[in-house]
Amino acid sequence: MTLAGPVASSHPSRLYRAMATSVQSRRRAPADTRITAIVLDRIKGLISTGAVVPGGKFPPERELAKDFGVNRGSLRQALKVLEIMGVLAQRQGDGTYLSTSADLTLKEPLDFLVLVDDISHHELFETRMIVEPELASRAAQRATAEDLIGLRKAILAMERCRTNQERLDADLAFHECIFRASGNRICHLLFRVIHRNLLTSMSKLSTRVPLDRPLAFHKQIYAAIQSQDSEEARRQMLDHIADTKTLLNVGN
Repeated sequence: MTLAGPVASSHPSRLYRAMATSVQSRRRAPADTRITAIVLDRIKGLISTGAVVPGGKFPPERELAKDFGVNRGSLRQALKVLEIMGVLAQRQGDGTYLSTSADLTLKEPLDFLVLVDDISHHELFETRMIVEPELASRAAQRATAEDLIGLRKAILAMERCRTNQERLDADLAFHECIFRASGNRICHLLFRVIHRNLLTSMSKLSTRVPLDRPLAFHKQIYAAIQSQDSEEARRQMLDHIADTKTLLNVGN
């Protein structure tokens, strides 16, 4: 097998937007979860044996379909899902390459499950409203000095943002700090995935909602966490998510 040189990994924000967009596109042409799982398993095998290295080029689709035991149409659909995940990079007229970040991506099965299952934005927001207020409450009880510094930096970054992308990055950083401060690693991982998959909707929202609105909620949540007021942190986070859900007009 002839391997090509390295291909640069996608910027995380672009990857997360692509992942979120896939939630919408899957409704038009849903991927066969079983076939995608088969292809993913075979690709993992190629990586583990060293047959394909990060940045390396895959054989042509015809050869891959034969080796994987799937038809080319199903293979293309599965490869598209893996491209959205950031595992692969497909170059028009050149071929398919293994992303330099593929190994890390394949170690995050929650991303894969959200992508290939038909999970709606309503379900994602409902999960947020059930769990995130409690995580904010736990953060108020457990936040370290380092956590508080991280929250302040995220708020300052949002105040100083000049582009929509900077605003989104600061927004995610703030919630990421709360997940980390809550001290629950499972919830931390879960909600990183949920927020990434909502990024497309959040991007659209940020272009039509004044910065002051989410910033005010973030400051109130931070104040509650800083003062170790777990009940107020819970209430403010619930109000923040409910407000965002209403603005996005996510159905019930």
